[in-house]
Amino acid sequence: MPSSLDALKASGTTVVSDSGDFESIAAYKPQDATTNPSLILAATKLEKYAKLIEPAVAYGKEKGGDLATQSENALDRLLVEFGKEILKVVPGRVSTEVDASFSFDKQATINKAHQIIDLYKEQGIDKSRILIKIASTYEGIQAAKELEAEGIHCNLTLLFGFGQAVACAEAGVTLISPFVGRILDWYKKANPDADYAGEKDPGVVSVQKIFNYYKQHGYKTIVMGASFRNTGEIAALAGCDFLTIAPKLLEELAKSDAPIPKKLDAATANNEPIEKVSYLDDEAKFRWALFDDVMAFDKLHEGIRGFAKDGATLKNLLKEKLSQ
Repeated sequence: MPSSLDALKASGTTVVSDSGDFESIAAYKPQDATTNPSLILAATKLEKYAKLIEPAVAYGKEKGGDLATQSENALDRLLVEFGKEILKVVPGRVSTEVDASFSFDKQATINKAHQIIDLYKEQGIDKSRILIKIASTYEGIQAAKELEAEGIHCNLTLLFGFGQAVACAEAGVTLISPFVGRILDWYKKANPDADYAGEKDPGVVSVQKIFNYYKQHGYKTIVMGASFRNTGEIAALAGCDFLTIAPKLLEELAKSDAPIPKKLDAATANNEPIEKVSYLDDEAKFRWALFDDVMAFDKLHEGIRGFAKDGATLKNLLKEKLSQ
């Protein structure tokens, strides 16, 4: 009998591993893998990955400059070292994140994306196998639009609101990562007695709406549900373009034989028409839509702070190594 993981793949969903622990990825045969500063920070604490820090530190010293500059260059190289190893075990692409401290700076985001792509190129890895991961701020989406025009593919992350998703599609980004579990977290905190099981989960409802809107209006941007709290959320989104799943939940799916029928389908996306709207070229409208969605506003900024903090922790770790 096929596993639940096999059934999920059979529903038409491309399975992606959400981890910096590349040794745990291969067992589940995902197509792609995603990382972020928090996942990389967790992985660097494992002894088996300590060796990846050495070339990063050497690169930082080689590039020179003050300690802050060296640590920033070393961090970029560390992210690429993890990405390089991940690409040895997945056939598709890896997402590598731009420093979250650049989330409100369009040009700095573009510059950092170029640096990351160049570092991969130095390692013999073509940009076609890389997704540059950028927070779904107005500036981040505008940066992604320019990068996509250059042929650099982007994954717009920390996406919680419908307006963010619409602007990303208008910008022609390759892929978006709506955060299912973090949406649920916010609603459970706000309404702890409510029933959010299965398809009543507000994170699931959000991704369903985005998926159907994209299919109705012919957008090619891939919808990749992310940040899952349980396998029930995953099952409720079977058929979504991509789902990025942590190794713990991948293991649960692999060990289960519970059926996972297809729930999202481009063929039925038009059953409930959603009016076409636009946010990309109207900054005030975008910002108001985000501001007016308290959950999306809170979780976007909370997520940026969290990733920036973990990025700073990684830089401090590298500074210690660079000073030795």
